[in-house]
Amino acid sequence: MICMNKVTVIGGGTGQSIILKGIKTIDNISLSAIVTVSDDGGSTGKLRYEFNIPGMGDIRSVMVALAPETSLLPQILDYRFDTLDSKSLGGHNLGNLILTALTQMSGSFLEAVGSVSEILKVEGAIIPSSLQSLKLMARMQDGTIVAGESNIPLFSNNIKEVFYQGEVVATQEAVNAILESDAIILGVGSLYTSILPNVIIPEIKQALKDTKAKKIYYCNVMSQPGETDHYSVEDHVQALLDHMESDIDYVVVDNNKFSEKVIDKYSKKESHLVLLDKKIDHPYEIVEHDVVTVEDDLIRHDSDKIKNSFKKILEMI
Repeated sequence: MICMNKVTVIGGGTGQSIILKGIKTIDNISLSAIVTVSDDGGSTGKLRYEFNIPGMGDIRSVMVALAPETSLLPQILDYRFDTLDSKSLGGHNLGNLILTALTQMSGSFLEAVGSVSEILKVEGAIIPSSLQSLKLMARMQDGTIVAGESNIPLFSNNIKEVFYQGEVVATQEAVNAILESDAIILGVGSLYTSILPNVIIPEIKQALKDTKAKKIYYCNVMSQPGETDHYSVEDHVQALLDHMESDIDYVVVDNNKFSEKVIDKYSKKESHLVLLDKKIDHPYEIVEHDVVTVEDDLIRHDSDKIKNSFKKILEMI
């Protein structure tokens, strides 16, 4: 076991926020979050195309996750205007508008993120993976090209790879965080539209090859329609390895058993249990932990359980 100090979580969306909300309370770690900025849907999409700035929706979610839970400010930041109350503001998050305004005022998206993080007193460093306005692309198995992150899951096709339109440069802060880390967590969440958009950026991909950090992947429990239809645990990991072009040390798999009622509910939505093939000699270590809860027949990753899981992994390293 080594003395763990610096931990970096790479991802986006609600999955990354759930992980961060849990592990931020672990003692003696310095936490960084590298967050995708390729989101182009909803409020984020409207603002990034109007102002030519990076997608800030996932950044906002991470800010809320890392802010003290006793503060009212995170709730204000996450407030969404109702379309029935306002035609111009309807659908927008207040946090998205604040980040956009601060970016316009300072001329720097990174500075805007830092300013809001300071106001919220977030517990860790929030780092955009890039400062560009990005367009994520997907090449399907049949050769079809799909443009835009929000469009990718809409195609009933198998994804071969994701890439960017044009040249993309990572933030140096993201590269430094990876190189200086003792442990790197990838996941949970949308494989092709939350996690991989970070690791395919050339400088981040190279940093993941060069880092001495242990890499831990928290695998999804259910497949995501349009992205990972009928994927196994091994399929998830292989897609990550193919895009990242470096290794994974630990893969965390949930060990719960679910009722037929729960499985049937997901099956009707074209989502299926992500299964592990225990007969395979995996080149990475499989760790089976209890990391989810079931409420109203919905399977959700649990921040407290992920905290307990990661603490056990730290003892293994």
